[in-house]
Amino acid sequence: MDQHETALEIEPQGRDGGSQVLARQSHGNEEKKKMGAYECHCFPSENGNGNATGGWRSSGLLLANQGLATLAFFGVGVNLVLFLTRVLSQDNAGAANSVSKWTGTVYLCSLIGAFLSDSYWGRYLTCAIFQVILVLGLLLLSLSSWLFLIKPEGCGDRVTLCTPVSTAGLRIFYSAIYLVAFGYGGHQPTLATFGADQFDETHPKEKSSKGLFFSYFYFALNVGSIFSNTILVYFEDTGKWTLGFLVSTGSAVLALVIFLGGSSGYRYVKPFGNPLPRIAQVFVAAFRKWDVIVPENGHGLYEVEGSQSAIKGSRKILHSNELVFLDKAATVIESDMKVHNPHPWKLCTVTQVEEAKCVIKMIPIWLCTIIYSVIFTQMASLFVEQGDIMNRKIGKFEMPAASMSIFDIFSVLIFTELYRHFIVPIAGRLTGNPKGLTELRRMAIGLLIGMTAMIAAGITEIARLKRVTPDEKASSLSIFWQSPQYILVGASEIFMYVGQLEFFNGQAPDGIKSFGSSLCMASISLGNYVSSMLVNMVMEITTRGGNPGWIPENLNAGRLDRFFFLIAGLTAVDFVIYVFCARWYKSINVDNNDEVINGEEMQKK
Repeated sequence: MDQHETALEIEPQGRDGGSQVLARQSHGNEEKKKMGAYECHCFPSENGNGNATGGWRSSGLLLANQGLATLAFFGVGVNLVLFLTRVLSQDNAGAANSVSKWTGTVYLCSLIGAFLSDSYWGRYLTCAIFQVILVLGLLLLSLSSWLFLIKPEGCGDRVTLCTPVSTAGLRIFYSAIYLVAFGYGGHQPTLATFGADQFDETHPKEKSSKGLFFSYFYFALNVGSIFSNTILVYFEDTGKWTLGFLVSTGSAVLALVIFLGGSSGYRYVKPFGNPLPRIAQVFVAAFRKWDVIVPENGHGLYEVEGSQSAIKGSRKILHSNELVFLDKAATVIESDMKVHNPHPWKLCTVTQVEEAKCVIKMIPIWLCTIIYSVIFTQMASLFVEQGDIMNRKIGKFEMPAASMSIFDIFSVLIFTELYRHFIVPIAGRLTGNPKGLTELRRMAIGLLIGMTAMIAAGITEIARLKRVTPDEKASSLSIFWQSPQYILVGASEIFMYVGQLEFFNGQAPDGIKSFGSSLCMASISLGNYVSSMLVNMVMEITTRGGNPGWIPENLNAGRLDRFFFLIAGLTAVDFVIYVFCARWYKSINVDNNDEVINGEEMQKK
């Protein structure tokens, strides 16, 4: 290429006042065929029998599926650390490390499920396959517990010790729990996107219902968690591990039956093909034309004709003025005009370029959510350890420390309704936005509430240390002093995690919707790893000079409060960075039958 080659000056055609593109009439249809485009990307409202599809009837089945699948998953996860210590005789540190790795794997698997869903299998088939994997994992776990692990019967109840487990038994156990991780992780983001597919965002009423679906999706998750964190915890805590795993298996089977039972009533969106080559083509084409001058305001950039883009099944995305260096990939030069069908590694469409831009623009927002996931992670680790050395007695009954998470669950359930019935109407009148608050603002509020939860945890720890009796392990301070920190975390989840689901699903292009939903779970995964790294760093620094450190084996000799305050401080810094990224972010503009669907962005005032 000539170093001084410039873009061709061709009269563009496009929307008045919007981004204008060059439509290559001579080969537009052939180019779409070459890239595997479907002629339309529609939401069929009727099945072959003339019955209505989609809507709340279908999404209601998916919400029931979500609740039952969550019950099954947390029936394993909520007490896994105790199973490892009591049944498999692991030490506390080793068990905590094993659970962190397992939990991180669960949410990383969401990326695999999202990729297969968007690229090859579609949402329905991906959900079905990963649910079958979940059922198989739970069935294998139940059988391994019954045949190999719980020996003698009823062991692992704080009193009866279990006999050493054979190597074969361990291998079967770990195979089972990682099948559970793989199945649940791949199922979650795809189910969220599949549920959103049941509503047509081109219709105002269904678009509103789509936003409401994500709130109920998270609501269903917490409803499923209630049974796991109460009844199943009690069974497993008293040595009835196999019974708990069998209940989880039954719940997963019922979830699968309900999901398959609604097959004729779902709305289906076909897979869009592998997005990785498409995104790579944009960067390669832009690099090839690094010295080409991009037309001002995107005038004359390349796009295929018609209402559909060259990405199969995907609507066109209008040109944006951010990350303009990538526009070089869609800039038409003389050599592009000499061939009948432009090579996709040399010339990309505007929609293809905008898809790559969307991924890049979402990454800073996503990175800012990881610190919040560090806060969320504390409920399954340090909150439990803190509660375990507090006064857990309620009369003659002793409250399991892990059961304090019930305050988080009920907080989520209550604040979901408060948000819908009170906050949305009030915020809607103040902002003029019918949704009340934009997703980015809700995530910002979630960060602030999460930071407050860490401050509350630190204050509780200070009070706990003041009530420690010499030579006594547990403080006399009641465990119910922890309830504010659990309630605040639950309230923050409604703003942060529900906001994340709506934001990433809404801002992801059609071809990578499940990937957008999976970013929320990937944030939780990295939050686990970052939390573990943070603990290791803090202990490395604070144990110098023979000091016990902030988080020693005996927490009465440590300063756990300082660790909670440290997380609060990091969250404050993260909030400042997040606000900057949110103000910079510009939303996706999708061309939908001469209507522009605007995503929402954080207002600058």
